Amino acid sequence: QVQLVESGGGLVQAGDSLRLSCAASGRTTSDYAMGWFRQAPGKSRAFVAAISWSSTNIYYSASVKGRFTLSRDNAKNTVYLQMNSLRPEDTAVYFCAATWGSAKVVPDAYLYWGQGTQVTVSS
Repeated sequence: QVQLVESGGGLVQAGDSLRLSCAASGRTTSDYAMGWFRQAPGKSRAFVAAISWSSTNIYYSASVKGRFTLSRDNAKNTVYLQMNSLRPEDTAVYFCAATWGSAKVVPDAYLYWGQGTQVTVSS
């Protein structure tokens, strides 16, 4: 079992930056991949970024590539999503997720989820 807690959300203006963190606890002695997803009101949960245990493989959705950077610090069991040049369309609840094995881009592949953190970008 892995518990995940996100932090770092907030209200910002278009063009600003935010850094989200996701701290993992519990069964963190085994290799696990991490992902970020987001869900806007009335929409389904969408892939944002994912990273493998070793950080060798990092994937981004087309909508955030070049603006968001995903990294992890395994010594701290924490992943970081640096979000730059934020846009109003980035407004959503952001969820981090964990799963065993390789990094994945579909939400159904993840076993553990955090409670989410709200990101609101005003124009």
